[in-house]
Amino acid sequence: MEWHITDAQSLAIIDQEIGDHVFSPAEYEIVRRVIYATADFEYQSLLRFSERALQAAAAALSARTTIIVDMPMVQVGIAYDIQNTFANPIFCSFDAVTTPQDRKTRVAWGTKTLAKRYPEGIFVVGQSQTALSMLVELIEAEEIKPALIIATPAGFIGVDTAKEKLRDSLIPNIMIEGRKGNAVVASAVVDGLIDLAWQAYGQEG
Repeated sequence: MEWHITDAQSLAIIDQEIGDHVFSPAEYEIVRRVIYATADFEYQSLLRFSERALQAAAAALSARTTIIVDMPMVQVGIAYDIQNTFANPIFCSFDAVTTPQDRKTRVAWGTKTLAKRYPEGIFVVGQSQTALSMLVELIEAEEIKPALIIATPAGFIGVDTAKEKLRDSLIPNIMIEGRKGNAVVASAVVDGLIDLAWQAYGQEG
């Protein structure tokens, strides 16, 4: 991200309002990015990081692992930072050529198509509950083993179950607890991860 003086001032306000916290420095960088993008301090208590999620993210990004996103808004939100750093390929499930069946959504079938093509990819689910449920199904069937899943879809029906199953899996993940979430949150998480990975590995490339 290209920072401006107003960005620094805003981040300073966030730091002041949050005060003491339990996050590691890298986790806190993600948390403050999300709060900066949403102006919602509740995300401080909603963001969850699985064990070694940040290490897995940095390794996968620096290895230029393919990124699969659920919706175009997420793709647009992360494309600039990706293109100007590691240049990972990005594909969007919503735009994948597929034939929906069994009453599943277009994005769910697109996710399945791309997941089978890139079973060890980085998956970013910013909006679609059905995309997250599809990923969980494929993980449980041992058809895919993602390098990382970022899950921030808002929802009322089924999303908690999918998140719980993801939490119980061995897949590195970053997610939002509860009903809140959206594509802006997902983009903020990814952009924060890109900056952290670039600081750690970018100059080696």
